[in-house]
Amino acid sequence: MKLSVVATLYCSAPYIEEFYERASTSAQKLVGDDYEIVLVNDGSPDHSLDLAVRLTEQDSHIVVVDLSRNFGHHKAMMAGLEYATGERVFLIDSDLEEEPEWLVSFSQSMVQENADVVYGYQKTRKGGWYERWSGEIFYLIFNWLANIDIPRNIVTARLMTRRYVNALLQHREYETVISCLCVITGFKQIELPVRKHMSSETSYSLSKKIRHTINAVTSFSEVPLRVIFYVGAAIFSLAMLYTATLIFNRIFLLRPVEGWTSVMVSIWGLFGLVISFMGIIGIYLSRIFIETKGRPCFIVRKVYGKSVK
Repeated sequence: MKLSVVATLYCSAPYIEEFYERASTSAQKLVGDDYEIVLVNDGSPDHSLDLAVRLTEQDSHIVVVDLSRNFGHHKAMMAGLEYATGERVFLIDSDLEEEPEWLVSFSQSMVQENADVVYGYQKTRKGGWYERWSGEIFYLIFNWLANIDIPRNIVTARLMTRRYVNALLQHREYETVISCLCVITGFKQIELPVRKHMSSETSYSLSKKIRHTINAVTSFSEVPLRVIFYVGAAIFSLAMLYTATLIFNRIFLLRPVEGWTSVMVSIWGLFGLVISFMGIIGIYLSRIFIETKGRPCFIVRKVYGKSVK
């Protein structure tokens, strides 16, 4: 198999037919008849699965991997990559905000640059001020805290070689952040500017973006734990300096110690810091707890179309 096109399905019913036609046309231009389209149903609540299964009955190039429930976009993408068999794998969203026709230009760049990965990025992030602002905040926070540099405004669409996909699938952690895993896997990666369309409202609410940021930071960086140590050391040093000042004033200048209001404010402030720091440590402990269980990242209920695993 020369090419696998991988996409996930979640509330994708309005787009499946057009996505299938455009992805098939692009694949045929590139490799003729030697391709497959792997669609992963991530517990979609609409009739996306029924439409996709119907495609498998019409076209032998279609494979549908039906997950047992909604595991999340990143885990569903990893499931699709695991079931893909092509020498090259084109990962893309199925909502047509990303164009299946990018496959051709991505392939040309891969050959010209002898790269293992070609991914798209937006010169200007799509959406309104909220989406652009929240995206910018995420990249600022993550790139400051983490030890890896995630390219700004990247999209899902990327063309990958088989050796790169095999290396990517060696990451087995339960808390999957595929954009970060793609970076730390290495190999030669190049970027291409793309214009992402806006066909639907984003499913990433503010709360989901906050959870995603926390998950990404705690999965790939120990910086928050170091910050706790440095802040604690700074507070301790200031407290010792303030204590020395009080002792000096009381013994040598005979000034009484006053200021119960400032004392109470300091107590509440330090109490809040301690609780927040305990929360950060708790998040890391919960990550260790989840990972040590060794639970599967996804569970496949059924595979429709030709059997690839």
